[in-house]
Amino acid sequence: MRKILLTFVLGLLWCNVVFSENYKAGQEVEGQIVFSKKIKIDLPEGKWTLVSRSLWNWHGLNLTDYTLIKIKDNEISEGIFVGEFKLGGIAIGQIDPILNELVFKGKHDGCYERPEYFLIKFYAKGNTHNCFTVRHVDILQEIDYPDDPEMRGANRVFSNWIKDNSIKVPKISLLSEHTYFSRLVGGNWYQVQHFINPKFLDAPKNEFYTEESSEYHKYNIEQFPKHKKIMQKWLSISAERHKIFEENIMAKDRHKLDLSNYYSVKIKPKDNKSKLSSEVITQIKQLNDLYKAGVLTKEEFAKAKKKLLN
Repeated sequence: MRKILLTFVLGLLWCNVVFSENYKAGQEVEGQIVFSKKIKIDLPEGKWTLVSRSLWNWHGLNLTDYTLIKIKDNEISEGIFVGEFKLGGIAIGQIDPILNELVFKGKHDGCYERPEYFLIKFYAKGNTHNCFTVRHVDILQEIDYPDDPEMRGANRVFSNWIKDNSIKVPKISLLSEHTYFSRLVGGNWYQVQHFINPKFLDAPKNEFYTEESSEYHKYNIEQFPKHKKIMQKWLSISAERHKIFEENIMAKDRHKLDLSNYYSVKIKPKDNKSKLSSEVITQIKQLNDLYKAGVLTKEEFAKAKKKLLN
């Protein structure tokens, strides 16, 4: 999906690239990275390197993107790409049809069933889309020789950083993509990608390294139960991340995806639980005062308290 976003940008008439003062290329980040008011990503444990952060500008349209990489034993273990395209209310009649065409009818990638996607779930209605994809990917091919010829050179900063630092790149990685756009929620296009070296999920070694022959390809995976187990583990992790992604960007409830069959641990939504907890605490204190004053018996107090906590 990043290819779609960059194709959109590169297809515009002209653009400028500048780097943010908040984060600088080469900077190490731990714990959390604050991308915008709506995207704050809790980073998996360890040090992450911000390979690039850039701003693309075109006649009032702004795209900000990050690429972060985590290194272990001089090898890429995980990576994150985040993009926010601020479309606002600018040129809606021209922008929305182009975006819809790229997302749902892109020749090389998009929010629709493709053979290399292990799973895709999406909501699409009008100018709104919410898309979740899990797949395997050849990172080096995506960087240096993408399927879309217009994208060649688009990842030059990332590619040069890998070569300059002599970093090993996994031949096959697992990838999740999370994207949302709606004119009903600010009109910004949000995209997040996570990829991981299967080695760091305790995966068995691969014997096949092309996208079509990989053990992780959905047409091959039934023959490799150990690889299937790793893909299912990645799917669970990714499904949980998509729910967090939806909460952060404040996706409309009717736009959210039902991924309950894929994640093993239920995510507590960011709602008014702090307010509710405060109310419960106040009511328990009031019950305690009544108990101390002799108005309630010990049994009545315990019963009322249990009811509040449940």
